[in-house]
Amino acid sequence: MFAFVYYTFVPEGRAKWNNYMHSLRKVDDATLYQTRKKVEDHARAMVASYQSDILTYNQYKNSSSSEERSWAQQAKMRANRTASTYNNYILQNSYVWSENVPEDIKRELETVE
Repeated sequence: MFAFVYYTFVPEGRAKWNNYMHSLRKVDDATLYQTRKKVEDHARAMVASYQSDILTYNQYKNSSSSEERSWAQQAKMRANRTASTYNNYILQNSYVWSENVPEDIKRELETVE
């Protein structure tokens, strides 16, 4: 009964319990194939989207048509947003790979200037 009250209602006990559960979740995420596959697939999808937007930007950025230049600017904004999201995602999920990042997963995407 004391343990239940300590880990449920006492801040110090609750903090210990939360730290313990967090460490278990981190080990599970780092060792489960399903988690690794999910993270890798998500990263690959973001890279594909980024590359598509970069190609669109490069194709239309010097166009004589204002509409096509507008497409280029929109693609640039999407690419930069994807790069920012991707970089944060990789940072938050870096523990999944344990410094063994697959070759097709980039560590960082550059923003378009």
